[in-house]
Amino acid sequence: MPAFSQPLKYPKTKKVQVTDNYHGTVVADPYRWLEDDTAKDVNAWMDEQNALTASYLKRIPYIEKIQQRLTEIYNYPKYGFPRKAGQYYLFDKNDGLQNQSVTYIQEGLEGEPRVFLDPNSLSTDGTITAGLMGFSKDKKHVAISYSKSGSDWQEIGVMEVPSGKVLADKLEWVKFSGATWQGNGFFYNRYDKPAAGKEFSNANANQKIYYHTLGDKQENDKLIFEDKNFPLRYYGMDITEDERFLIISAAEGTDGSQILYKDLKSGQADFKVLIPGFKNNHDVIDNIDGKLLVKTNLNAPNYRLVLIDPANPDPKNWKDVIPEKQHLLQTVSMAGGKLFAHYLENVSTHIYQYSRDGKLEKEIPMPSLGTAGGFYGEKDYTEVFYSFTSFTYPTLMYRYNLATGNSTLFRKSEAKFNPEAYETKQVFYPSKDGTKVPMFTVHKKGLKLTGQNPTLLYAYGGFNISITPAFNISNLILLEQGGVYAVANIRGGSELGEKWHQGGMLLNKQHVFNDFIAAGEFLIKEGYTKKEKLAIEGRSNGGLLVGACITQRPDLFQVAFPGVGVLDMLRYHKFTIGWGWAVEYGSSDSLRHFKNLIKYSPLHNVKKGTSYPATLVTTADHDDRVVPAHSFKFTAALQEAQTGSNPTLILISRKSGHGAGKPTTKIIEEQAIKWGFMFWNTGTKYE
Repeated sequence: MPAFSQPLKYPKTKKVQVTDNYHGTVVADPYRWLEDDTAKDVNAWMDEQNALTASYLKRIPYIEKIQQRLTEIYNYPKYGFPRKAGQYYLFDKNDGLQNQSVTYIQEGLEGEPRVFLDPNSLSTDGTITAGLMGFSKDKKHVAISYSKSGSDWQEIGVMEVPSGKVLADKLEWVKFSGATWQGNGFFYNRYDKPAAGKEFSNANANQKIYYHTLGDKQENDKLIFEDKNFPLRYYGMDITEDERFLIISAAEGTDGSQILYKDLKSGQADFKVLIPGFKNNHDVIDNIDGKLLVKTNLNAPNYRLVLIDPANPDPKNWKDVIPEKQHLLQTVSMAGGKLFAHYLENVSTHIYQYSRDGKLEKEIPMPSLGTAGGFYGEKDYTEVFYSFTSFTYPTLMYRYNLATGNSTLFRKSEAKFNPEAYETKQVFYPSKDGTKVPMFTVHKKGLKLTGQNPTLLYAYGGFNISITPAFNISNLILLEQGGVYAVANIRGGSELGEKWHQGGMLLNKQHVFNDFIAAGEFLIKEGYTKKEKLAIEGRSNGGLLVGACITQRPDLFQVAFPGVGVLDMLRYHKFTIGWGWAVEYGSSDSLRHFKNLIKYSPLHNVKKGTSYPATLVTTADHDDRVVPAHSFKFTAALQEAQTGSNPTLILISRKSGHGAGKPTTKIIEEQAIKWGFMFWNTGTKYE
């Protein structure tokens, strides 16, 4: 039951005469003017598009009913991990429908909780977020990160523990930073103040590391590290628990790193290179007796844990603590003198406990296949916490006794969900080149595969990110209606190790789209659904995935949700931190990568006279990760090209960013719109 039998009348989007010459190939960019997101005419265009979308959505009779149901099922307490600070514990809690989670503090695990930090008091609409960054060594202070309207820009403040007193410290123009404490202050990263009006679009360059002393003004902070020869690098600062080694992790993008160190015990004056970059990835875990414990994929695509002597850092001198195994070593955490190795086996978490010298002691049992996290702490900890979740397991939190090795349930979810009514299956399907790709399907137990079930297919496919089983209460809207939720673990992620990642990056990127298209074909062939009932969704790099697949196979999908997507593959690297993605995508500045990018760039593969799926593009005016210009230009091109009655709409969220910290009210509203749009355009009744 499509909402309209006639094509929509879209706002007229002007076109300009702008071209670029890429290595001898001239490419038109008629919607270039939409890149200036602060211009009056661009804001007028946004208002027109949002008005059209609102008028369309008003004609869907059950969006309000879905929103009421979402409000009901979202209304349960949600907790974060307890974080120990001396005799106190701090934890985040959302009572149910609060826009932002509140941080509480209590003495011991049995003490009475009281509010320590409430971000909801900082704005009336819940668009300011605030959270703990890091505690001082004596646990008397904690750095706080503030962010407005979902932006990646942070402001850092400081609070006293346990009083909650807010100090005068205020650090601005911080991005992608932690707070690494040493002495009476901490290290952090920041950029120079951007040009007025370009805070959310201009390329971010020349990141620097500073040291801030408590009570000082930011202009007095001490510059610790910068490299003017390489303005397009990220830096992360850390310090080993014993405060002997300062560690800088440098990166030229989202893949590959270089490790620098300074031995404070020896009085070393400057940072030295421990591991040169940037062909592999390395993470320093801690210091053990003057040697650095490092997780690395050098000569180990699935990663290993090694011990490196800074005095003899050549890889031939590295000592394996946990050698590479068949499955991906995702992370290694430490607590109470133990190592916890987090492995991904068939897209499910397995955690093994080792001694400090690498002796396997036990596997930590999990309730079922799913995703676990936690096991972080300091050397003197006697217990740690960890979480477990799956598609049909609302998040459980456990308390782990390091002496006995026993787990006890610490917090059980109060979500109004009956896991026994639903089932998860893992299937493997062939991609275009014959590669077997894993996929999860979730639906009611006993659901008949008649080909009539509304189905939402989700994937990401990039940046070495694994999409593992996790509970999302919003999916209950689909499952209650006899629908199917499917997650395809396509190449580009790390679900099956580094080779799986490399199989979907750079010149192999087309494999990602082939895998996703094959997932849709499999769901139809096996009777889960049919083309007229199939919707696809992806966000960010997943938005690129959806955009590429509807331009390559517009006949296969009925509904598409490209969210905050990277859609102009020829210019993505010119905005904010987009340059850091070139290691994953390649850049149009290179001839061979240009030839590859233009083949699948969604913006450049929209063809006039094509019937595209019913498409709802989503973006946000404060998205400084993937700037909204991607979505603006793609929407304009789709609207001009679309034939038939399927709608091509864009929903532009105001005072929002890439997704982090979005208020609960806005999440519920947007989820109701998504399900309503999908049901309406797949002929699905909502009852």
